[in-house]
Amino acid sequence: MTWNYNKNYPSIEDLRKKAKKRIPKFAFEYLDGGCNEDVNLYQNTAQLRKITLRPNYLTEHTQSSMKTTLFGVEYDAPFGIAPVGLQGLMWPNSPEILAKAALKHNVPFILSTVTTSGIERIGELTEGKAWFQLYRPAKDELRDDILQRAEASGYPVLVLLCDVPTFGYRPRDIRNGLAMPPSMSLKNIFQVLGRPTWALETLRIGQPSFESLKPYMPKNLNLKQLGQFMNQTFNGRLNEERIKPIRDLWKGKIVLKGVANEEDAEKAISLGLDGIIVSNHGGRQLDAGEASIKPLTRIAAKYGEQITVMMDSGIRSGPDMARSLASGAQFTFLGRSFMYGVAALGKQGGNHTIAILKTQLQQVMEQLCCEKVEDFPKHLIHS
Repeated sequence: MTWNYNKNYPSIEDLRKKAKKRIPKFAFEYLDGGCNEDVNLYQNTAQLRKITLRPNYLTEHTQSSMKTTLFGVEYDAPFGIAPVGLQGLMWPNSPEILAKAALKHNVPFILSTVTTSGIERIGELTEGKAWFQLYRPAKDELRDDILQRAEASGYPVLVLLCDVPTFGYRPRDIRNGLAMPPSMSLKNIFQVLGRPTWALETLRIGQPSFESLKPYMPKNLNLKQLGQFMNQTFNGRLNEERIKPIRDLWKGKIVLKGVANEEDAEKAISLGLDGIIVSNHGGRQLDAGEASIKPLTRIAAKYGEQITVMMDSGIRSGPDMARSLASGAQFTFLGRSFMYGVAALGKQGGNHTIAILKTQLQQVMEQLCCEKVEDFPKHLIHS
């Protein structure tokens, strides 16, 4: 089975190159970069791609199916769109573009608290099928109000982010004066002028802002005041005592994202959470940390029968998803790949990216003679 996509951009790297030419440098560097020296950013994909899989060519085989059941919902493929902050900075209206594509292709879309479309709007566009990712508010009243809005909008899964106790040290963003809205230094203005399509589309859609947080933000904040508001409003550090009341409040499924070791996975199980996403935030938080595939392999082996184990960080393609699934992940999420797609192709970017990822993963499954997603571990070559 094949899906329609633009044959001029048949890989995620093609989309990345196109995106770099199409959006301002400050926006591309925010999307593309990691933290500090980018060691963990590159290690994520490099370590993942050391994994090899074994095909069984003489096995009787009819057809492979990517369909995957997750939390009682059958999805058409074992991957979804990870939460990404400031999406509208990289391409105007990109959260809505991706949410619509996710609904069309029957894969999950996760809305970030700090992206540029609102809770209610994405809930409407996805017919209540999107997931919501929560940065922990410092005040319980704000936490409760955000959760009530997400519940009222039909979100079935709440994703708690645990890997941002502090903001990552990102030299590119510091040099670029990145904020929301972006600081318009002379350098940044010239970058915008060099990307007229992005500039005109931004003018048409409107300046990006934190739509979900608008009800709580004072009007007309300058850049310094906006930074102070974010620091005062959110405290990303989670612990068991801070998770318990959320578990009591939220009636749907809860997933802990950012798990990087066995101890935290065990705590998630003890708290009655429904799933974990093994992740290092795409290499954007701790440059000295492990590539996500390393703890994923250990956690899946130890706890895979007790809790749903998923993974993001470093996954860029169909073969990368296959490697992750063979290593024990039950589902995968990609962030940058989808943002490259939208930045490169605008409104067509979401459908295009999902289509090539589905085509790539289907090809790997047929090549391996892997009939079902849960059969991937049988094809893992153990080193």
